[in-house]
Amino acid sequence: MKKYFLSVLPGLISLCVHSQALDYSFVVLGCNRVENSDTVGNPSTANVYQLKRVFSEVAQMNPLPAYLFFAGDLIVGYEKDTVRLARELQSWIKLYKESPLATTTVKLVAMPGNHESDNKIDDKKVPVVSSERVFVRVMKDYINGKNGPVATGLIPGTDSLTTDQSRLTYSFDFKRDHFIILNTDPVGQDSRIPYHWINKDIQKAHENGARHIFAMGHKPAYTTHFKTGLEGLDAYKANRDSFWSCMENNHAEAMFAAHNHDWDSIQPHKGKTWMIIAGNGGSKLESSWTSAPNSYFGYTIVNVYKDKRVEVVSMGRDAKMETYIAPAATIPTTERARFLITSFPETK
Repeated sequence: MKKYFLSVLPGLISLCVHSQALDYSFVVLGCNRVENSDTVGNPSTANVYQLKRVFSEVAQMNPLPAYLFFAGDLIVGYEKDTVRLARELQSWIKLYKESPLATTTVKLVAMPGNHESDNKIDDKKVPVVSSERVFVRVMKDYINGKNGPVATGLIPGTDSLTTDQSRLTYSFDFKRDHFIILNTDPVGQDSRIPYHWINKDIQKAHENGARHIFAMGHKPAYTTHFKTGLEGLDAYKANRDSFWSCMENNHAEAMFAAHNHDWDSIQPHKGKTWMIIAGNGGSKLESSWTSAPNSYFGYTIVNVYKDKRVEVVSMGRDAKMETYIAPAATIPTTERARFLITSFPETK
């Protein structure tokens, strides 16, 4: 079978896919913001070196992926001043528009993380209306749908949403596949998702013959192996379990998320839906994930093949935590993991 290689400058990726069988691919990553102490002279509050490198490397992939999904924590945020919050996001967009990726056919889709949606109130970090509105307004060109749930109020049997989520949690189809974008921190519902709407959406997609179903959100349904405690949707297990059961019952391949600053793969039930954590986009990595060869910054490529296989490829470059903002450009990006996540192949 013919193979397709990407030849690039030293330090960048050398990607191989089976081009004759590949239908399309997409890239996903999250968590690129720096620490507050590292934002001086950096209006985007992003890990600029790592972000630019991701944009450049994805732009050189051949064939180009259809999408680049950015799963939250693009910026430091946690900002009560909505003007400053907007400026951080606008500065992030400026970095994208100045990159070679902006002139390609790759569609950028961004979703909020807790750093975009939350404020610190009474020593707690909670999502607020003003931050949601700023994200939707400033990031409108990188939101790929508007069919999500609207505010219902605290009515039994609904998702009890107090704000319009139609452009924060939504879905869309690409080719024969279905994508669900999740806001994992709606106002008043932090670490929870509107599972009534999501479950109906997933069931409908499956009934309509979706070949593959993928979910994307900032907080994972299952916290990484590299941390203790519950730091994702598992903080509210009833909500999480309803969503995950629906994913499994409708043969969804995977949820892709970030929030935990590492790369991890979890399959809660053998042979069923995967949880892929791609939170190694540039933020300081989890302290328990820093011993070589595990710690690396990078992104995840998902290859969707015409024979219905779905393959995950984790690409990364070694992280030197003492210089995480601007490590040496000579550190190459290499393949760190590759495996199939095709769900329930006997029924596909």
